[in-house]
Amino acid sequence: MACDVLIVGGGVIGLSIARELALTSLQVTVLDRQQPGREASWAGAGILPPASFEGPDDPLTQMTIATHRLWPDLSAQLLETTGIDNGFRRCGGIRLGPGVAAAPELTFRPPELTSLAAEQAAWRATGVEAELIRGEELHNLEPALSHQVTEGLWLPEVRQVRNPWHLRALLADCKRLGVVIRSDAPVEALRIECDRVRGVQLPNEIISADRVVIASGAWTPLLLPSELNPVAIEPVRGQIVLLRQERLSVRRVIECGSRYLVPREDGRILIGSTEERAGYVKETTDEGVNGLLGFATALVPSLATAVREQAWAGLRPHAVGGRPFIGPAPKCEGLYVAAGHFRAGLHLSPLTAQLIRRLLVAD
Repeated sequence: MACDVLIVGGGVIGLSIARELALTSLQVTVLDRQQPGREASWAGAGILPPASFEGPDDPLTQMTIATHRLWPDLSAQLLETTGIDNGFRRCGGIRLGPGVAAAPELTFRPPELTSLAAEQAAWRATGVEAELIRGEELHNLEPALSHQVTEGLWLPEVRQVRNPWHLRALLADCKRLGVVIRSDAPVEALRIECDRVRGVQLPNEIISADRVVIASGAWTPLLLPSELNPVAIEPVRGQIVLLRQERLSVRRVIECGSRYLVPREDGRILIGSTEERAGYVKETTDEGVNGLLGFATALVPSLATAVREQAWAGLRPHAVGGRPFIGPAPKCEGLYVAAGHFRAGLHLSPLTAQLIRRLLVAD
């Protein structure tokens, strides 16, 4: 079996790349070690921030701004071609400051952003609307917030998408475009000859391809020999709890440090998330779940009576240095890597797909 481009990893990054390449009439095959879209892509909360904290001239900030602009048209296109609503909504968000008692310390947050005023300045420096609101103004916007919460940063450009819905839409559109999706197809090794990739080895099969894209998230280091790996990636576990209310307590995304509340239109609220170095252990823990529930009820007391539906965990691919890698692997012609997006994989997926397409189509 042969194809123009082989993508290893069927998460949101891999599927987005597959769709983008298929739109150029390339023959694309996606391999996933289990069912596509069942790891970190599925497990996330779907928050789409308008920028990042790294400063207006930082490449990651520029990527975040650029990808944010792609989401409205992408969502509309997927709805038109597949009939699947991916849950893209313009909801707005409120960020709460480090003085809130329920806020955990962030493991991976830039240390200089220690106040809402500093955050406001960082957002505004990137051109993002950010308004510091206090007291009555804050509680008029979200009445269910605890009165111990006295100030917040209103970000009207925050959006959200429902991860499982978006993955279903991507899968459907990939199949419509002729992408071959293979589940339960673990890659055992890359086939490399004379410093050029020639395909991959499965347990009982060789698949040939002169261009291979590794988009395997936290599992990327297990696929790439060290001399071909352009970025050090570690798995970071994130746990999430799902609650349900007959009448939603909050209407906007609420963020506090690394944790958040994400309300859905159907009465559900996602509470996330932990950041844990736990290797490849994906199970939830009592400590993690109880910590999230305590965080949620401290911010919104009425959530204490909400029905707990389920909890789950995903393994985010954290790149040491805090930057994803999107580009050709070293010392191996035809091999590309798109990995290390950490908490921003879903959000950055449309732009990542475009960047890989520009590399491969021009290749």
